[in-house]
Amino acid sequence: MEQTTPVDPLGGLADEQAKRRGLRKMKLVALSFLLGATVVFALTSWAQAAGWTGWVGYLRAAAEAGMVGALADWFAVTALFRHPLRIPIPHTAIIPNKKDALGSSLGEFVGANFLSEHVIRDKLRRAEIARRLGEWVSQRDNAERVTSELATMVRGLVTVLRDEDVQAVLEQALVRRVVAQQWGPPLGKLLEQVFADGAHYKLVDLMCDRSYEWVRDNHATVLRVVSDRAPTWSPKFVDAMLADKVYGEVLSFAWAVKTDVNHPMRLALDKFLGEFAQDLQKDPDTMARAELVKQQLLDHPDVQRLIGSAWTTAKGMLLAAAEDPSSELRLRVRDGLSSLGTRLVSDDSLRSKVDGWLEGAAAYLVTNYSREITTIITDTVERWDAEETSRKIELQVGRDLQFIRINGTVVGALAGLVIYSIAHAVF
Repeated sequence: MEQTTPVDPLGGLADEQAKRRGLRKMKLVALSFLLGATVVFALTSWAQAAGWTGWVGYLRAAAEAGMVGALADWFAVTALFRHPLRIPIPHTAIIPNKKDALGSSLGEFVGANFLSEHVIRDKLRRAEIARRLGEWVSQRDNAERVTSELATMVRGLVTVLRDEDVQAVLEQALVRRVVAQQWGPPLGKLLEQVFADGAHYKLVDLMCDRSYEWVRDNHATVLRVVSDRAPTWSPKFVDAMLADKVYGEVLSFAWAVKTDVNHPMRLALDKFLGEFAQDLQKDPDTMARAELVKQQLLDHPDVQRLIGSAWTTAKGMLLAAAEDPSSELRLRVRDGLSSLGTRLVSDDSLRSKVDGWLEGAAAYLVTNYSREITTIITDTVERWDAEETSRKIELQVGRDLQFIRINGTVVGALAGLVIYSIAHAVF
């Protein structure tokens, strides 16, 4: 398995050296307590051998117990990180030998106590993220900052994307879907709704107006058309009279259609359009013709060029809008963020809804992926080198652990003094 050195959580070479000096200093202090107790024990033992009595026995008992306490606690502290005196005594060098088990236990502890749905929901509810976010983003400068960051993200994303890949996606997702979808039924349904609402009347009025104006302004053209279709043996004056009569009738007809909303021609047109809308939805021949028109439209060179340049055009517009702080897009995004922040502060219903979304999302993550999250801890600890891990941990907490040795010396001495005093008083 690959072994890696754990990252120093406090970081920095200077900080590590300072911790190392502090650890050495505390080790010397703890050792000095042990040596002091040893010297006192040796002197009192000599004094007793020389015949001294009284208080010497009490002092010797305290020094002896202090030595025992100091040695016991030295063994306990050292056994956490290495084998004492390099002797492989069972249940020593706990951290190097149990590193993986400690990592697994730590992961389980975090998963059970920090990644539970109840804890997550409670923490998020008390954090009031929606309100705080609203207060922050409602300020204009903060909204501008978020907008700028979003613009940077958009520029980066658009720049990274390859044009050919995006174009292929557009063709796959849009063009092919348009081709696969029948145009007849949805177009017929749309037209049916338009005709039912009478929204086409303005278009019909426009067509009638233009038709009347064309007939009115093209008297010579109508006369020429009628004369050209007259028999060759017909006298010219007869042709002119007939053409003029036809023009007058056509002009009167166009005027009637223009001015009479209930004209039979208009009614016939409404009937035709209604039937056409139904045919687009139900008549196979009409639907097939609509598909043919659709295919001809998509195959047109201009349409193909438009499809091919759609992403390039959109990309240029998006980049220009993202880079320009005064662009309409950025101004709208900034104003929208500021407005949303104000609503999050003032609208209790919206704020509760957003908090509910956040709680639900977080609860879903910890419910379904807590094991994957805690695996980060266990896998990371497993990759650490055992000896280096032990050294790093000792560097972080070893200075405090030396107080255990000091306390062991002091408490041991006091306990020895008390026990000796009780025994001397009783016996």
